[in-house]
Amino acid sequence: MSIAAQARHKVECYIVVANELELRNVSKVYSGTTAVENVSFAAGAGEVTGYLGANGSGKSTTFKMIAGLIEPTYGEILFQGQPIERDRIAHRQRLGYVPEEPQLYPHLTGFEYLEMVGQLRGLPERRLGEKINGFLRLLSLYQDRFVAISSYSKGMRQKVLLAAALLHNPDILLLDEPFSGLDVNSALVLRRLVQELAARGKVVLFSSHELEIVERVSSRVVILHKGRVAANDSIDNLRALMSLATLEDIFSQLAVEQNTESVTSQMMQLMEL
Repeated sequence: MSIAAQARHKVECYIVVANELELRNVSKVYSGTTAVENVSFAAGAGEVTGYLGANGSGKSTTFKMIAGLIEPTYGEILFQGQPIERDRIAHRQRLGYVPEEPQLYPHLTGFEYLEMVGQLRGLPERRLGEKINGFLRLLSLYQDRFVAISSYSKGMRQKVLLAAALLHNPDILLLDEPFSGLDVNSALVLRRLVQELAARGKVVLFSSHELEIVERVSSRVVILHKGRVAANDSIDNLRALMSLATLEDIFSQLAVEQNTESVTSQMMQLMEL
């Protein structure tokens, strides 16, 4: 490798490290109940990190802490090597978040909601309308842009949340069950978009119950079980270490407590009583 190539490589590595999102021994306790316990992992720029766990494992709590909506009880969260708590407002400006449960203002139209988000983000007025209309067209919402969100389907609301998360070109994308309610075509677009966001140097943390999709788009996965990290590695390494063929098999081994075959058999027996 030439000296110039080595220098470029060092710069590229520095950029990836500099834009890393890192959790260090993060815990969250609610009224004596531990939701997340000593969670540590890093999500680098330029890759998609899958964040998986059964319901109640602490996934959404982790997302909320990273988003700055709730504070960790213990531990710290860093971006670009700096604790996010030093300037939560600046951190939120760099972040796009699609929560698992849509929290929208139902009396606003889709356009009005995105306009409000853009203004809160401080986007230039002259470009804001163009960006909003562009996203609404691409997400097949343009014809309903002046319809109240209360009339939107679950999938339409999910698209509004996605547009709101992307509007300001954030450095970090937190996608918590982003495929919920989407039609097949929109899901295919989103899958490709997740990969492209990572390719453009974004930090992408992605949670979904659609394990096949996670396996297709993620560079590595973090698997939670009862609030603790059960695995943190590339999917290929986990396959090799555990001698399992798919991410679904790995997830079932590490994070699913029920014997799915036994439960299915018992349900069939109950049906036939």
